[in-house]
Amino acid sequence: MAWLEVVIGGIFTTVQDHGRIGHGTDGVTGSGAADRTAHDAANRLVGNHPDAATLEMTGGLSVRSVGDTIIAITGARVDVTVNGRTVGDYARVLLRDQDVVSVGIPAEGLRSYLAVRGGIDVPEVLGSRSTDTLSGTGPAPVRAGDRLLVGALSETLPSEEQIPPPAPVGDPVELRVRIGPRDDWFTPASVRALLHEPWTVTPQLDRVGIRFRGPGPLHRSRHDELPSEGMVAGSIQVPPEGHPVLFLADHPVTGGYPVIAVVRTADLPTAAQLRPGRRVRFVRLI
Repeated sequence: MAWLEVVIGGIFTTVQDHGRIGHGTDGVTGSGAADRTAHDAANRLVGNHPDAATLEMTGGLSVRSVGDTIIAITGARVDVTVNGRTVGDYARVLLRDQDVVSVGIPAEGLRSYLAVRGGIDVPEVLGSRSTDTLSGTGPAPVRAGDRLLVGALSETLPSEEQIPPPAPVGDPVELRVRIGPRDDWFTPASVRALLHEPWTVTPQLDRVGIRFRGPGPLHRSRHDELPSEGMVAGSIQVPPEGHPVLFLADHPVTGGYPVIAVVRTADLPTAAQLRPGRRVRFVRLI
């Protein structure tokens, strides 16, 4: 039996997979990897089944391999070392028993993913191994001293031992949106401002969502109370102060503030890598 022994837990490290689907009526959101593209890439490199869990981290993690295994690290570009020797990210790495792999702090982007061949084997809760930081469902965030068992969700290793990382994003980062469903609750000028002005990522961000600042608050055309409605990842909700919030993987199941637009699902991995200070432009889908 192999496992990863956590030497340093890092800034914020959680176990994530594809999430728990179909429990919205129970008040439990899907959760899962915030950057699904990077999560899946790491799993593919080590030959894992798509359902295998990875470690989602924002840097600073260090783990010791107990037993021989294979890992890969993708997502935000980071320095990776094994026993102090530099190895590549977006590449398959063989770990021998007692090898220590350490992950640096990303210079660009926010979240990186560590896949181990066979997957992280923690108990499933409602069909998923993901940590939901909003409801507290799933395993606790990873801490020093934890022993993370390696599972058996592996398949044939691919022929590629490394893959190219994604191209750097522009400035501002473009996120494609569909306007609505509650754009009629805002003045036409505010809808135009959402689409034509750059918005800056504030330090108020986590797995639940990202708060933005722009040239000014978005103003409502209606001021009555909106009954709570279902929320999805990608919803851009506007609280009373007028600064939009983009919901990510651990978003609430319902919300009572109007949603002015929804980010395209394919762009959510890009959104998950946004750091404070990054500029964003919302582009309307035709």
